[in-house]
Amino acid sequence: MLRMQRSFIHAIAVAAVFGSTWPATAQTPRGLDPERARNIDLVLERYVEEGRIAGAVALVMRDGQVVYEGVAGWADIEAGRPMTADAIFRIASQTKAITSALVMMLVEEGRINLNDPITRWMPTFANSTVAVTGEDGEVEFVRARRAITVQDLLTHTAGISYGTESTISGLYAEAGLGPAAGYGWHTADKDETICDSMDRLGPLPKTRHPGEAFVYGYNTDILGCIVERASGMPLDEFMRTRLTEPLGMKDTHFFLPENTPRERLVTVYTYNNASGGPVRTVEGPRGQGSYVDGPRRNFSGGAGLLSTAHDYARYLEMIRNGGELDGVRYLSRRSVELMSTNQVGALRGATGLGFGLGFETVDRLGAAGLASVGSFGWSGAYGTQYRVDPEEGLVMVLMIQMIPFSGPGIREAFTSAVYGALD
Repeated sequence: MLRMQRSFIHAIAVAAVFGSTWPATAQTPRGLDPERARNIDLVLERYVEEGRIAGAVALVMRDGQVVYEGVAGWADIEAGRPMTADAIFRIASQTKAITSALVMMLVEEGRINLNDPITRWMPTFANSTVAVTGEDGEVEFVRARRAITVQDLLTHTAGISYGTESTISGLYAEAGLGPAAGYGWHTADKDETICDSMDRLGPLPKTRHPGEAFVYGYNTDILGCIVERASGMPLDEFMRTRLTEPLGMKDTHFFLPENTPRERLVTVYTYNNASGGPVRTVEGPRGQGSYVDGPRRNFSGGAGLLSTAHDYARYLEMIRNGGELDGVRYLSRRSVELMSTNQVGALRGATGLGFGLGFETVDRLGAAGLASVGSFGWSGAYGTQYRVDPEEGLVMVLMIQMIPFSGPGIREAFTSAVYGALD
């Protein structure tokens, strides 16, 4: 059994550490029942002891106050380095919510319109095609029925995947995308800009016509390039000056800063059925990634950020608070409303889950465990997860580093334990 180090910090201790960085609330904040909150501890402890994850950091806010922080297991098993509250994680697709907020900032400034065709900034998409498989099994590339819009990208209804489907994977691989980019989304190792990468995507066939289906893929990477071209600034600089630096998100970057100790970046593991425990992954795009020694040129708006539980919770609390935090407004309340309510109708099927402008939405009680209707969130390929529940005043962040993430159940168990502890 994997030996475990753990440190669980509850409301009093957290307030002492972080109290000056979080906004005060006008009313007494709701919290967690101390006895029932122990179940959150037990979830993290059990998954580490069973070897299903190497380590985790969990953070819960309620009504603007940190009410729980849990630290369990290891940041690096081989080095014997325990997990710490300030550990830095690869958050992969949790990057999408931040890039979507940057897009909405430019929408509010009139530099981008939601119904703009993306060819305004991405001319290589002018003749988009769609791969259609006929009844005889033959694949035909047909002209897209209409232009892709900014809103299509924000809602993942542009028909753009990660290019790993058999009908198109060969063409994507030739362009250095799809199978040539790890699991499809890793671009941190590319010695080129994200616009260079996405310009090559333009002529490649898509999987569905715009507006026809919910298709998860490079949509937010394209938006990252649009942010660069609409703002005239590199994506990392626009993000830093407009969002992360003002919010105090000092550990959120596309690559590990040179003055940050490498030991703070958590090691990536995969689950090994034979050994029954976590095994260190390989280097490169299908493992540890290129976030330390890479070219540091390709800023993936869809999957490229590193962050901490504390930093990401700051961002989510701003969103939960209607676009404002500590007296600074980042987004209008109406933009946050659009981002966090279903904009795709029933394109995700009868699941009770929708998608807004950057967030998955919960439209039916029971569609996402115990989450309230009106909750929203998403996850990352390395196993990270977050959810915002406005009704309960909740922000929940869970950070782990397991790829490919095969769903060991910790995300659901963590969320259920939080809801079970509400006082």
